[in-house]
Amino acid sequence: MNATHRTGPEAPDLSRPVVLDLHGVTDKTAFMNRCVRALPLPVWFGRNWDALADCLADMREPMAIVVTGWQAYEEASPDEWATAEEVFSAAARASVHGLAVLLSLGGLEESTGTLPQGSDDPPASPHAPDVGQ
Repeated sequence: MNATHRTGPEAPDLSRPVVLDLHGVTDKTAFMNRCVRALPLPVWFGRNWDALADCLADMREPMAIVVTGWQAYEEASPDEWATAEEVFSAAARASVHGLAVLLSLGGLEESTGTLPQGSDDPPASPHAPDVGQ
């Protein structure tokens, strides 16, 4: 075996994740629309759970996905969110090239300057003084 042959999934690069921002998502239709916008899914993606699992498992290179703002979806549609979690888990297990799906518990939004949908507040400058202290 030569040094370039790999026998298992490659480790996804966690330093360059794809961010799936779910702020404002409360149903399956909005969830699937966000997946289409954020993830490198094929044009034929059918916007259903089975298609999402298949497409994620079949990615051609290792990928890390960080899911942000998912808590409102979990609260509004707990059964759908449970299905989404199972889809992510099954796809990660079935991925030939390596897939990691990480759920952000907070903090990523502030570090990337990304605003939650519907927010009118500008991102805080990392160099601005904190006037509240």
